[in-house]
Amino acid sequence: MSGLGELDHPGTPESPGAWDERSQQRMTTAETTSARQEPTTPRRTTADPVRALMHRHRDLCEGAVDPLEIAAGLEAHGVTDRTAARFRHRDVFSLAEEMFARAAHDEDPQRRTTPLATPRVRADWILLTLLPGTIATATTAALRLTHGQTRLTLAAAGTLALALSARAALSRGPLATIRPLSLTRTGPWTYWLITYTVLGDGLLHAAITGGPDAPPTTTAWPLTTAPVLALAWSLAPASWTTHLFTTRARHRLPTSRGLQDFATAVRPLLLGTFALYLSTLTALLILCTTTLPEPPAYAQTLPLGALLLLARLLTIHGFPRAPRLALAAAAAAEATALATSFAARLPGCAFLATPVETLVDTWGPAAVPALTCTAAALPLLIHATRTLTRASAHAPTEPQC
Repeated sequence: MSGLGELDHPGTPESPGAWDERSQQRMTTAETTSARQEPTTPRRTTADPVRALMHRHRDLCEGAVDPLEIAAGLEAHGVTDRTAARFRHRDVFSLAEEMFARAAHDEDPQRRTTPLATPRVRADWILLTLLPGTIATATTAALRLTHGQTRLTLAAAGTLALALSARAALSRGPLATIRPLSLTRTGPWTYWLITYTVLGDGLLHAAITGGPDAPPTTTAWPLTTAPVLALAWSLAPASWTTHLFTTRARHRLPTSRGLQDFATAVRPLLLGTFALYLSTLTALLILCTTTLPEPPAYAQTLPLGALLLLARLLTIHGFPRAPRLALAAAAAAEATALATSFAARLPGCAFLATPVETLVDTWGPAAVPALTCTAAALPLLIHATRTLTRASAHAPTEPQC
């Protein structure tokens, strides 16, 4: 039997030799395999998803005076009820309530109890909405009592006064744009559509029949003043119905428990407001055509009134692109009808007037503005039922002075 000193020799009796590079590789592989087989303990985190969302929308939470304003802002940023479910809330409104409750309002304790701002009826914008109708009535009466150069001067002055009064009426009250939007983007198209209502039918008929040979008059080139008179007076009901729609829609916010619930409640309100305005415009048109010796112009006036109202509703709620395109398309279609009628007089270009002549021979000159305005108003109506029924379209804002 050997002594204990033999235990000091390197290696063991079973070892094939000293520690080498291959042994180091095997040891590393074994440690890696052991580490993979050990169960991993989930790391606890203190992250608060709602707090992270509040930090992302910090300006919205700090500036909100009501949970509904936060809900509208979240929806505008693409947060849906399905997204709210990730934060363990049944809908966006419930998530907004928690965010508002957790927001820091120490610097202004009254903000939690501030009621939802709604537009108030003011005497100034009521009077301004009645001003265009008054000026249009006075101008129409003056045109029928004067002749010659005096009549032309009064027509120019009345047109300018009507345009300024309409702009003043649109700068106050429910039809005013609170957001910084440029009115000149839709102004030219709107003026063209209204001007065509007065002069377009007579000019188109004269162009097809080989004229015009004289300036516009009640005989050679008929003027249609009843539609413009009715549209001027319709600014007042348009403002009142818009005020009704805005107020009732904001009152629906506290009773709604979801975005879809709010949309379902507001959609009939929007359609009812639209129908109420058209009914009022029809009554005004009947009154104007009865007072003036002119035939009724329902086909031209009602589609144009619907187009202008929908365009204004979408614009004041922050959706100006679709109205701008719709108004431009309608104006371009009317201008194209007139241009092709005159261009057909060029040698070899008679075919250009064939579509317009066929349309006029079948339904009369009024078919051109009726079809163009209807084709532009229908997409806007569909677009409005999708956008104006969102909570973000009715986010509380400072009332217009």
